[in-house]
Amino acid sequence: MIDMGRMNYTFNVQEVDEERTAKAMRSEMHISPKHAFEICRAIKGKMTEDAKAYLEDVINMRRSVPFKRHKRDVAHRSDLVGWDAGRYPVKAASEILKLIVDAENNAVYKDIEPERMRIKHIATKKGRTIRGFTPRAMGRATPKNTETVTVEILLEEI
Repeated sequence: MIDMGRMNYTFNVQEVDEERTAKAMRSEMHISPKHAFEICRAIKGKMTEDAKAYLEDVINMRRSVPFKRHKRDVAHRSDLVGWDAGRYPVKAASEILKLIVDAENNAVYKDIEPERMRIKHIATKKGRTIRGFTPRAMGRATPKNTETVTVEILLEEI
């Protein structure tokens, strides 16, 4: 078993008001780093109820996520306003939705109403790469690695 070190938040924890905020982190999720980045960019600053409704629509393929950084060879979507390239990252959206629910549960534990909270900070970090290979003909092999992502969130009471 590999002993992992303590993962820290990217924001300064000492400057955060513990009475009005709730935080959560999920480590080494098996989702695409690009999809996680674009979803986090799309929901940052939203109220938690709006972000959950948005992610539910992405999972049900009713709304698309605008891809602004990783936009090469991404098809255009007609529901986007002010941007063209977009996708429906269902797997990443469902994992980030679980993270928002975890942060809301932490807020309830601290006696903060989750309906009055907004996403102040959300960030992705590169996780561990799980090495793998696919056997090929004549004794060769092709790498088949799995990238993992760590996502952290900070909710603030309004």
